[in-house]
Amino acid sequence: MVKRIFDFICALLLLIIFIPVLVIIMFAINFKMGSPVFIKQLRPGYQGKLFYLYKFRTMTEEVDKYGKLLDDQQRITPLGLWLRKYSLDELPQLINVLKGDISFVGPRPLLVKYLNRYTPEQYRRHEVKPGITGWAQVNGRNALTWEDKFSLDLWYVDNYNFWLDLKILWLTLVKVVKSEGISQDGWATMPEFLGYDNDDSIRNNSLENKDKDSLNEDL
Repeated sequence: MVKRIFDFICALLLLIIFIPVLVIIMFAINFKMGSPVFIKQLRPGYQGKLFYLYKFRTMTEEVDKYGKLLDDQQRITPLGLWLRKYSLDELPQLINVLKGDISFVGPRPLLVKYLNRYTPEQYRRHEVKPGITGWAQVNGRNALTWEDKFSLDLWYVDNYNFWLDLKILWLTLVKVVKSEGISQDGWATMPEFLGYDNDDSIRNNSLENKDKDSLNEDL
């Protein structure tokens, strides 16, 4: 209850404070990329319940001659890179916090298509609400391997408390200022999580010969 009250009050105050910033970003995106300004994606939340996650758009919808979306690195715009560098593309998620879809702190909500790729242990990340930031984000963010990211998420699930949340929020501010761990080399964020083979070894995360997810905006 304390966590929910804290989330609601802080999200409301931050939305009010950042109204001028939100308006400027909206006009800038509309000027550089046109509409839509926002994107919404279905993501799994607490207990795997689906909800729409809101973000500012950072990529174009450019396609190749076969009608397939270009790679993330080709579609992301200079404005989009700048928004991601300072995590400003995440600001609309304050609305998700107000609605109770997510918390300020928790495992990041990943793509719906990953749900059936988790091991039972990895699925435990849905035992708490997802968050705008989390333990994995302050310990490497997108520079982490998938194994490390899931391990950190599960550590948070087993150890979270209000004081840990405050620590994570503070460390998040430090990480944003330093612009650390925004992406892995050659990716707008990080490779797709492909799950595990039958022998429990992680599959090759290369997306060669696979379509990348449209607007793969993560973390």
